Amino acid sequence: MSDSGKLTLFSFSGKMKILHLSWMAFFITFFVWFNHAPLLGAIAGSLGLTNAEIKTLLILNVALTIPARIIIGMLTDKYGPRITYTALLSIASIPCFMFALSTDFAQAAVSRFLLGFIGAGFVIGIRMVSEWFPANELGTAEGLYGGWGNFGSAAAAMLLPTLVVIFGGDDGWRYAVGLTGLMSLLFSVIWYKNVTDTPKGSTYFKPKKIGGMEVTSTSDFILMIIMKIPLYAALSLLTWKLSPAGVSILTDTAALAIYLTLAAIFIYDCYSAYRINKTIFTQPVPELERYKFKQVAVLNILYFATFGSELAVISMLPLFFADVFSLDMVYAGLLASAYAFMNLMSRPGGGWISDRFGRRKTLLILTAGLAAGYAVMSLIDSSWPLFLAVAAAMACSFFVQAGEGAVFAVVPLIKRRLTGQIAGMTGAYGNVGAVFYLTVLSLVEYSTFFTVIAVTAVIGFITLLFLEEPKGHMAEVNEDGTVELIKVS
Repeated sequence: MSDSGKLTLFSFSGKMKILHLSWMAFFITFFVWFNHAPLLGAIAGSLGLTNAEIKTLLILNVALTIPARIIIGMLTDKYGPRITYTALLSIASIPCFMFALSTDFAQAAVSRFLLGFIGAGFVIGIRMVSEWFPANELGTAEGLYGGWGNFGSAAAAMLLPTLVVIFGGDDGWRYAVGLTGLMSLLFSVIWYKNVTDTPKGSTYFKPKKIGGMEVTSTSDFILMIIMKIPLYAALSLLTWKLSPAGVSILTDTAALAIYLTLAAIFIYDCYSAYRINKTIFTQPVPELERYKFKQVAVLNILYFATFGSELAVISMLPLFFADVFSLDMVYAGLLASAYAFMNLMSRPGGGWISDRFGRRKTLLILTAGLAAGYAVMSLIDSSWPLFLAVAAAMACSFFVQAGEGAVFAVVPLIKRRLTGQIAGMTGAYGNVGAVFYLTVLSLVEYSTFFTVIAVTAVIGFITLLFLEEPKGHMAEVNEDGTVELIKVS
């Protein structure tokens, strides 16, 4: 990894070129992933969708992202970010075109489900950026990547309705959605031709085996299996929401089949993890090569509370402002967009603070702020001045998004060759959090919803006490058997 040079934002050469191309790729994945959200009215009218079918599309859009982030993480570690991002951007354009050409709910549902895979693109850039930036700049670089790329969803909300007006007619939404697929396809070529996995002369460390995450002790293996359970629980919860107990899209028989399939996949996943790690039960891993999986587990829980709550709150905040303050939905949506806009500075800010003041200390402060922020939001009612409610939401969003940046300032410092898989699992926990929080929202009042998030943030703060500050070096073994030490502090 190159340590020379500074993080000069407006440069487009060397490591800064890689950073800019990485956030652009991530931006496009989110632009495509959320290309339906601002166009739901036009889509529903064109395809004749019911409210239940619209809600189903929203659920399907996030369902596949949970396992996809795990899979993409493994592929990134094995084949490198250059090949993996190229494949994702190009292949994902196909279901995007399918969605644009849909003529009924079934076609729209299948294509929307498949498009959930593009939501895993975030994981790839985490590994790419970690290869190009030294440890003392990594938090800032990952924060810029995450914050600017994540803005793709807000950009879709702002730009796509305008494109529908420009194209005009009942099919305007089709051209707008199709254009996002074309962007993804074209950028896959730009990405492939302009990046390399590492700086010249650096080694790209790969997992010794593919098919599951490597751990280095039996206790870590048990913890890893425990941490897999919420991923499958979230998918089961999504199935429940689609069953007769929820929006009644699936029959009881179909839902039961999915439950059984998820159980079978979980069993196979555990077996695969054992197959990858079975040697640790008979041969101790050399101390130099070990890492602590508890580091991963803590970051998973924190991302559950940070990115999980962000996805949930972005989904409900316009309706919250409209209901509590009796506002027009367009005006309420404009006010709520301030929450997402904070990403441009908050997430890079969290990474920058982490670089300057330490990973663990930064996370402790930001998580405490996160809990306090949502506790304040739980108190908002119609008696509040509107400007104060918006200010509270923006202040809370700073701690949420800065916390996300601080989480991914730590991820690449745990075990280099597993960065993609660690980022994939941590990212998946963000989606699990969103599923959990949105389910809570469907059952309780707004104040209780925000209180639940605050409580989970407190739990995250407690787990943070078990996080160890990354210090010194991590050891990686080259293909020729030599050991290379990588600086992490």
